[in-house]
Amino acid sequence: MKIKSLMTLGLMAASMAVATNDADACSRIVYQGNDSLYIVGRSLDWKTPIPTNLYVYPRGMAKMGNNTPDAVRWTSKYGAIYAVGYDGGVTEGMNEKGLVVNGLFCKGTIYVNDSTMNRPPMSLAMFVAWMLDMNATTPEVVEVLRKHDFNISGATFDGGTVSTLHWGITDAEGRTAVVEFDHGNIKIYEGHDLIALTNDPTFPQMQAINDYWMKVGGANMLPGTVKSPDRFVRGYYFDTHVDKTGDAALGFSIIRSILMNVSVPYLYEVETEPNVSSTQWRSFANLRDKLYYFDIVTNMGAYYVDLKKCNFEKGAPVMKLDTSVNTSAVGEANSLLRPSAPFTPMY
Repeated sequence: MKIKSLMTLGLMAASMAVATNDADACSRIVYQGNDSLYIVGRSLDWKTPIPTNLYVYPRGMAKMGNNTPDAVRWTSKYGAIYAVGYDGGVTEGMNEKGLVVNGLFCKGTIYVNDSTMNRPPMSLAMFVAWMLDMNATTPEVVEVLRKHDFNISGATFDGGTVSTLHWGITDAEGRTAVVEFDHGNIKIYEGHDLIALTNDPTFPQMQAINDYWMKVGGANMLPGTVKSPDRFVRGYYFDTHVDKTGDAALGFSIIRSILMNVSVPYLYEVETEPNVSSTQWRSFANLRDKLYYFDIVTNMGAYYVDLKKCNFEKGAPVMKLDTSVNTSAVGEANSLLRPSAPFTPMY
């Protein structure tokens, strides 16, 4: 009787997941260890290659939200490392204060409405950089975003896919926010318990699905597909049931293993669903020790940049780690950074 009940519950939850019409595959998990150890792990998945390089930017650089005269403008308060896709847009990053911002695909996103159209434009290519450049903590980012004195602009990529995203933000004290755009209105969810983020549906709906599965009990049954709700549930369950440690190396191993569990096998794809495809890389941001790990699935191992050893002084050169020529790197990779021109935002 118990087995039959569990099967029924599983089928009901599967129906809920299918109803979300999910076709996206990125995952973000926050490991909350001991001794103020917080490590944010994320995966990036897509059908076609998204070449991604690492850039280290110093403080004091003047930047623009896009290349129009009325764009948002700022001068960076903090240095940061960015993961830059196509050498044209910041996917995610961490700044010198231990603030991390990750952008993940979310099909239901609508950035603009009639009331936002005349606000200063902010390109998606620079949105993450702006948050990292100007804020030290999650509450600071949230305060700025709630003002919403900008208008998100973007473009298509990979043959016409619309760049619809939502974001996870975590600071060195473990405070997390999830940011979504609903028909031009910013929706922000805050709390230390927001440890998982994937893709569709929107975050409140995802939490409802996860609550359902937690009542089923992960030791009894966990959803196993690559769909967004299933990855959310698995990531959340394992993240809340692994040991806690204050050891950075052990914490990295724990969160890395969780991200592997929610990753998509290499060269796997679903026809007509380009977003449910291979995990291309994973990143891990140790917010306490200011270490940013990068793990490309076709490489032999992971490497990291120690932000404490980076030169973030005003006037310091922009530095770049070209991931395409450092395929055998393992361990600390600061020595692989080379002076570089700033990347050119794609829009």
